[in-house]
Amino acid sequence: GSGGGSGSGSSSGGALIGIGRRYSQGSEAVRRMVNAGQSGPLPGGMGVQAPPTKGRIAAGRFFQLFLPIAGTGIVVYSWTHPDKEGLVPSRLPPELQYLASRGQPNEEPVANWSATHEVTPARWFHPETTSDVEAFVRAAHSAQERLRPTGSALSPNGLCLSRDGMLSMGLLDKVVSVDADKKQVTVQAGMRVQQLADYLKPFGLTLQNYASIREQQIGGFTQVGAHGTGATIPPADDTVVALKMVTPAFGTVKLSRKDEPELFSLAKVGLGALGVVTEVTLQCVPRHRLVETTFTASVADVKKNHAKWLRQHRHLRYMWLPYTDSVVVVACDPLREGAQPPAAPAGGGVGDAEKLAALRGLYLSKVPGATEAGIEGLSFAELRQALLMVAPLDRDWVATVNRAEEQFWQRNSGTRVGFSDEILGFDCGGQQWVLETAFPVADSLDAVPSSGSKDIQYMEMLMAEIKRSKIPAPCPIEQRWTSGSSSAMSPASGPPGSVHSWVGIIHYLPDDPKDREAVTTAFRTYAGIVHDKLMPRFNAVWHWAKLEPEWVEPSRLAKRLAARFPTREFAKFRGLLDPHGVLGNEWLDKALPLPKA
Repeated sequence: GSGGGSGSGSSSGGALIGIGRRYSQGSEAVRRMVNAGQSGPLPGGMGVQAPPTKGRIAAGRFFQLFLPIAGTGIVVYSWTHPDKEGLVPSRLPPELQYLASRGQPNEEPVANWSATHEVTPARWFHPETTSDVEAFVRAAHSAQERLRPTGSALSPNGLCLSRDGMLSMGLLDKVVSVDADKKQVTVQAGMRVQQLADYLKPFGLTLQNYASIREQQIGGFTQVGAHGTGATIPPADDTVVALKMVTPAFGTVKLSRKDEPELFSLAKVGLGALGVVTEVTLQCVPRHRLVETTFTASVADVKKNHAKWLRQHRHLRYMWLPYTDSVVVVACDPLREGAQPPAAPAGGGVGDAEKLAALRGLYLSKVPGATEAGIEGLSFAELRQALLMVAPLDRDWVATVNRAEEQFWQRNSGTRVGFSDEILGFDCGGQQWVLETAFPVADSLDAVPSSGSKDIQYMEMLMAEIKRSKIPAPCPIEQRWTSGSSSAMSPASGPPGSVHSWVGIIHYLPDDPKDREAVTTAFRTYAGIVHDKLMPRFNAVWHWAKLEPEWVEPSRLAKRLAARFPTREFAKFRGLLDPHGVLGNEWLDKALPLPKA
């Protein structure tokens, strides 16, 4: 054993001594050649280079200085300019998202604001760019699967909802450009109305008109033909001067009065059925302040002065109060340059407690267990909602609440001043069913007669039917006006100077599911009066966002729509741009179905 170990050690030692001798010989040779200034091959193929030139030395010194500086700059830039997408993307590309949705369908329900319609779409995507929209629509078109564009889901009906697939536009919310000289702004479709109003302030611009709320997205705001009030101001869709939309068959198309004018006229109120609108260019006006005057008038006074008020005021709105003899009149006019705001404040200086006294007194006297502390801090709209929910289908109780509201408005007369985007909105109240119709009044403002005008006749007939049928109709029934729109599918489609009236009836919804169902049934009866007795007589049509197709017999619905809209042309373009009906949904199937092949 020890002999084996000794033999092994002796052999290793000899090998190491041999390597050391060769290393020493090579090192000595190198030293001799360097000392002698020689160059050339060395033992074992080794070699030395010639001394570096001045250029190489200069280059070396340059890189010694430059590389640390460049490296520091790269680190600083990467810190201050992070990539929008990391090396590993935070979200899958649209095509992969679409494929993944087949294996893992969406389970999140989507409801409109009033919770009257709710779906759980199998596919629920949130594009961030126009390219994303194009990719999603292309994938849906290829698969022949539905993918419905949706905005804020504020429409009272199910216009934007689909059980198959939905495309939320809320992340496309940027301003593309502002042309101050032309007073035009181009925005992505997902930008909200209030966002845009705020963005335009530094440019001294604003939208031509505003609806009751500001949370709509611009795409939905224009696609459904939303409107404010003013007999010389068109609906929002008529302020669109150009748009881009992504179509299933042709990708992105650009439309304006010069580019495809027939399709442009249809697409301005395209209901999301002709293409997914991604950009809109709107005609704006200079930002301005308004003086709002609110007062109550008797029905007789309204009939006497209506034509004059309609011509006199830039914006005019009536709130009819069923089972009372009062109409709330809200008139707004520009504050003239250099003029001083009116001294009388809104409410004529009456405090909130006095304004709300009738509503509070009614609540305390009729609601068991009610206390002043319990209703302290409730707004007018909240107090009205609480009162109506005591017995929402009791005609006598609702009429009593309406009379208390009448006293509120009589004490709330007065004026206020503010910019148009601040003044023209109002509190619509809680969740509700809504039916709004639009109908032509006259070919021009001057043609509105001083008595017997169609808009006043409509309201007189509606109020009489409410009493005759003992409808528990709450306040208010709102009446507004616009001029005609050049959009073929606008409910106010007509010549620029024509006058159109819009009338909306409502029913507030309770929280309890059984009570909601009962109110819904009652509202369908209420809406049936409008469908059967008023709309045919006054050639009225539905506001697109407030049409419930299943509440109207299909043949009657088709006949009424065809009487006012170019439904065949709309279907023709829809079949061309979306041959597989990708952008459709259950609502469109009932309201504007594609013709069978």
